[in-house]
Parts: sequence; structure tokens; C-alpha cells
Amino acid sequence: MKRLPPVIKNALKGDLKRALLAVASLAVCTVGCTVGPGYKRPTAQVPDAWKGQGPWQTAAPKDAIPKGTWWQIFHDAELDRLEQELLQANQSLDAARDRLSQARSQARIASSAYFPALSADPSGQRQRLSGNRPLEGGTVQTVKVDTENNFTVPFSISYELDLFGRVRRNLEAANASLQGSAADLENVRLVLTAELAADYFNLRELDREAGVVRESVEIQQRGLDLVNHRHEGGVANGLEVAQQAALLDSTATQLQLVLQQRAQYEHAIAALTGKSASAFSLAEAPFNATPPAIPTGVPSEILERRPDVATNERQMAFENAQVGLAMAAFYPHITLAGSGGYESRDIATLVNAPSAFWSLGGDLLQPIFNGGRNRANLAASRAAYDESVANYRESVLEAFQQVEDGLSSLALLNQAAKTQQAAVADSRRALDIANDRYVGGVTTYLDVITAQSTLLSNERLATQLLGQQMVTSVYLVKALGGAWDASEIQREQVRPALVQAVQQ
Repeated sequence: MKRLPPVIKNALKGDLKRALLAVASLAVCTVGCTVGPGYKRPTAQVPDAWKGQGPWQTAAPKDAIPKGTWWQIFHDAELDRLEQELLQANQSLDAARDRLSQARSQARIASSAYFPALSADPSGQRQRLSGNRPLEGGTVQTVKVDTENNFTVPFSISYELDLFGRVRRNLEAANASLQGSAADLENVRLVLTAELAADYFNLRELDREAGVVRESVEIQQRGLDLVNHRHEGGVANGLEVAQQAALLDSTATQLQLVLQQRAQYEHAIAALTGKSASAFSLAEAPFNATPPAIPTGVPSEILERRPDVATNERQMAFENAQVGLAMAAFYPHITLAGSGGYESRDIATLVNAPSAFWSLGGDLLQPIFNGGRNRANLAASRAAYDESVANYRESVLEAFQQVEDGLSSLALLNQAAKTQQAAVADSRRALDIANDRYVGGVTTYLDVITAQSTLLSNERLATQLLGQQMVTSVYLVKALGGAWDASEIQREQVRPALVQAVQQ
């Protein structure tokens, strides 16, 4: 063992326990500064108020978006059931939960550097030495054949003094990544539940649209029966019969296309809820929904309510910690180490005072020249941080855009739905007039066919507008972040715990 300085030699005069306590005390006393920039969330451009105005009055407190179950704002029991199935069985959501668990474990790994590492490496050996082994001086002669034992129970301990915050920055980065994973999980949950709600309302709109087309098929079938009857009586001509039959066949084709679209949404809902499309079905149901009042709040709340924005914000914190780690690489790494244990040729005397051995020491590693690697790492870390700032600000702008899109779309769709309902009423009246005029012999059957086509088109458009209103409401809630709040990810943080000192 190398000769130790007097100060260290005096510290080692006590027993091993006192020496290790001295090392621990030194470790506590030498906790130094944390190099690198402290994290502060960069500013982002935030408007004072929303530009768009929704087609509703201000939401009352009872209309607030339910926390964690935002879809309940639509008051649809079937949708509630499907959303619960998604939360329990969706595979993408399970994968996001697993990613969060991985990030939590990685943060615990980072926190382990706060504590000394202790290991043991016991061994036992019995060996026979050659009788013709060379002796000192390189001479070879016959010597006594010897067989001997060697039993050792060594222990080693090491601890890095975090003088410049490398360990702290590493844990800071791991916790930022952990919280980013937690926000990402919430974003996956929001995206999937919104996709399910949109698919569900699209499916229900197609249910209603299929009903409209079926009703038109019935109306057109009665018209064909009327024309056939009049043709048999010599009043109508064959052209009118053929025109009405062509319209009926075309409308029946439209019904099949509507049902084909419905099947696609049904299959999508099956996958979202973790079921096989072949074993899943949703019965047709009436669709008489009304877009709910959605409390939008003020624009600044978006920064706290959008999980994707929170993910980007936590990425900035992670990259800021990486800058600190890159700066810490310029400073010395100091490691304290110790070893001890027992060694004996006889297992009976292995654990006694004469068989004990130990040593304590330290190691300082100071980078001097490494080809500019540390400078390049620091420059790369700063560039990555600047990139994360740009991504964060872009995500904020996109969030405001999506909310404004939802507000303006709902306002315009509301007006369109009102005028379209008037168009439906006008089309029904026009069909009644065309039928009366045809039966009275005032006009040809072409006017009736035209009125039937117009009514079908207007009724389908009115139904589609209702579906768009509901789907746009879903996406507006999604753009607002549901009822989530960024403070929920703060509990996802790993702190060093004393129990880790005695854990593997």
C-alpha cells in the first residue's frame, strides 16, 4: 500500500467503523455547488382573450369539465361505458403507462448515486504448488511440494463526492424526464379518449343518416308505386317510371355506403377499447345530441392544462439539466474508496483480528486535454436546450390555434345548422307541393323527383352538421386539455431516501 499523508494516516488510527464514519462525515461536509444554469421556464406569447366566441352562453359551474372524465360533459351513458373500457384495455395506453414506469425506475437509478456503493466478493481456494517451480533468481530445482488454502471475505466501498453537482444534475434531468413521461401518459389518454368520442359521435351521426336515407327509400318506393299505378292506368309514361326507379336505386346505394362508413367507425371503436373488430358491435341508436356548453377559461390556462405543452416544458427542464451536466464535466471528479475484510489460509481462523485487512483512499480525476470533447458536449447541450425552447413555444402556438379553430368552427356550424333546418322544412314543403301538382296534372313527375332528391340531400346535410358539431365539441375539449392540470405531474418526483443505502 502506498505511503499515506500524515493527515489521512492519523484518521486511520481508529478502528474501521470510526474510519468509515469519518468518510461519511467528509462526504456530507464536502457537498458543494451545482454548476450550470438554474431552470426557469421561458416565456411564450399568450393572448389576453380568445378571439372566437362559441354559440353558447357562459358555462355555469355545474357545466365544468369533469376532472379525469371529461367526456361526461356530453351526458351519454353509452359513451361513458366505452371510455371506461378504453381506459382499462387500450394497448397504446398500457404502453404509455409502461414508459412512465421505466422513467420512474431510471430516476431511482439516478438517485442511487447519492449513496455509497458497498460490495462483497468472498472466495475460497485450495491449490497445490509444483515441486519443480522456479525459485528466486530463476533457478530451477526440486523443492517441497506444497498444498495450501486461501480464504478471503473482502468488502469494498466507494462514494463520489458531488462537489460540482454532477449527481444532482443527473437526478434533476431524470426527474424532468419522469415528469415528461407522466405528461405524455396524460396526453396519450386525452388523445385516445378524444378519438373514441369523435368516432362514437361519427357513428351515431351515421346511424341517424342511415335512418334519413331509409326514410327516403320508403318515400321514393311509394312514389314508384304511384307512378307504376298511374302508368298502368295510362296516365304516366314509361320515362317517369324509369326516372323514379333510377332515383330509388341510387338512394338504396347511398344507404349501403352509409352503412359501410359506419362499419369502419365501429371497427375503430373496437380497436380503441381493446377488442377484436370481429367480436364487437354497437347497435344502432337514436342520435338527438346537443353540443354542450364548454368552459374555455382564459388563454393563459392552456399552458397548465395541455399535457402536450407540459411534455415540451419538461423537455426544456431536462435539456437545461443536461447543460449543467456538460459544465460539470470541466470540473474534477473526486471518489472516496475503501476496502477491507478477512483473509486466512485456515477457515477456522478466517474471522478474527489477525486475519483482518483494510485500506482507505481517494481518487481525483481532472480533465486536462481531451480534444475539445467537453466543449463540444457543452455546445451540443446548449443547442438542444434552445431547440426544446423553440418546440415548447411552437406547441403553445399550436394549442391556441386549435382552440380558436374549435371556437370559430362551432360558431359557424351553429349558424349553418339553423339555416339547414330551415332548408329541410322548405324541402318537405316543396315535396308536398310537387306531389299535389303532379297528382293534379299540373306538372310532370320530374318536379317530384327533383323535390325528393333535394329533401334527401338537405336532411343528410342537416344530420352531418349535427355530427360535425359534436365532433368539433370533442376536439375543442381536447384542445383545452380536458380537465387536466400540469400540477398533477409534480408528484412524479424521485428523491433520495435513506433506505436506499441498504438496498441492492
